[in-house]
Amino acid sequence: MTQISFATPQDVHLIQAFIEGIAEYEKLSHEVETTPDKLLKTLFGERPYAEVLIARDLEVPVGFALFFHNYSTFRAKPGIYLEDLFVLPEHRGKGHGKALFMKLLDIARERGCGRMEWSVLDWNKPAIDFYLNMGAKPMDEWTTFRITL
Repeated sequence: MTQISFATPQDVHLIQAFIEGIAEYEKLSHEVETTPDKLLKTLFGERPYAEVLIARDLEVPVGFALFFHNYSTFRAKPGIYLEDLFVLPEHRGKGHGKALFMKLLDIARERGCGRMEWSVLDWNKPAIDFYLNMGAKPMDEWTTFRITL
């Protein structure tokens, strides 16, 4: 059975490890600039910019979801942007990812959000299939843009 809780400052090294795990899976390890000190400041400092859920199986950390609020002008409601959802490879297929996803949907409903959004790499068929199975609809008519500072 998956237990899900909000991360605490004591979890920054665990969060760092999960971020490194997802970066490795996505073949983006070379882009990781995250450190536990940066996580401590940006997740638990004076102005937290995101929140983290930790999934545990019998108290063993198995995955995480990092998210933050955005805003829909068309709906005049806050939303949730799911930045990362990751379950360690050896713990996949046991419902931990689904539990994290459903908990995040519950949080979005409790907070009066109008939607939840995220991005998936085009080649990540297992993730795409997972989200389609959860009832998500791809937003194929939108193109993501980015400027790195």
